[in-house]
Amino acid sequence: MGQGQPPADSPPDLEALAARAEAEIAAAENASDLNAVRAQYLGKKGSVAQVLRGIGTLPPEERGRVGQAANAVKVRIDEWVQARRTALESASHAEALAGRRLDVTLPGAGGSPGHLHPMTVMIRDVADFFLGLGFSIEEGPEVETEYHNFDALNMPADHPARDMQDTFWVEGDHVLRTHTSPVQIRAMTGRQPPLRLIVPGRVYRHDMSPRHSPMFAQVEGLMVDEDVTFGDLKGVLYAFARHLFGDDTELRFRASYFPFTEPSAELDFRCPFCAGDGCATCSQSGWIEWGGCGMVHPQVLANCDVDPERYQGFAFGMGLERGVMLRHGLPQIRLLYDGDVRVLEQL
Repeated sequence: MGQGQPPADSPPDLEALAARAEAEIAAAENASDLNAVRAQYLGKKGSVAQVLRGIGTLPPEERGRVGQAANAVKVRIDEWVQARRTALESASHAEALAGRRLDVTLPGAGGSPGHLHPMTVMIRDVADFFLGLGFSIEEGPEVETEYHNFDALNMPADHPARDMQDTFWVEGDHVLRTHTSPVQIRAMTGRQPPLRLIVPGRVYRHDMSPRHSPMFAQVEGLMVDEDVTFGDLKGVLYAFARHLFGDDTELRFRASYFPFTEPSAELDFRCPFCAGDGCATCSQSGWIEWGGCGMVHPQVLANCDVDPERYQGFAFGMGLERGVMLRHGLPQIRLLYDGDVRVLEQL
């Protein structure tokens, strides 16, 4: 006798119970009905359990035969339940597939509309503004030589910007450019003024404060001619700031030092988050640094074979993320690069 088969002399009442169970299992139309049938026959209070509990009342010579027959019926019922469950699941899967069948003749479903990243919008806006002033757009490599990034810009060998904690060095005498100023050198070398250009692009520095990022975008500006003055520089930067942020934008110039400009200045804008009262974003100063500027150092012009006795010019460089911060009220640069769609969708 195989497993689950009743003994040849199985009691008639057990055979009848098995027949009823088989019929009800076959009639179950879903998993819920099937579970109810199984509980009716194989549950703790089910029909088979009642037969097994009643064995103790039988004569000793009948207990073994009835117990064996009851266990065999229990196994049979469980096998029927499993087979029916498999059949129901297969039918449900087939029905789902039929319902989701693809009709290739129907028009495709449109995706969610995308939009430009705020940094892309800012770079394009900056380019459009300066193109309108007659500036050209220049590009340069992000992996720069030490000469273009430091030496030609009048930075001495012991300048702290060359330190490992400030600059990402790569093989040989190359670095990930720390500013877009090297493109000034490339643009002036082999060319003569008048020159009027900007250089938008990515730059890299070791910095992780709320107002900084190890990778950020910068725009460099350069104008060289015979009659360029610091007044021209201020006029261009005021017009640029008002174009980006509105006529009420407050700027300030602070005397500073850069090896490649003389005189030099830092350019700040009024903190939009505290209106100048002081907060964490502006380090309680009321102002946020936007960039540096100044008149191109005569030695830098000479390094590019431009006669400093005849020509002079101005240069400026500023982070574009800070412009996006001011335009959209973002307290941290990192929100632009974390890839959080919830943030980007609001801009």
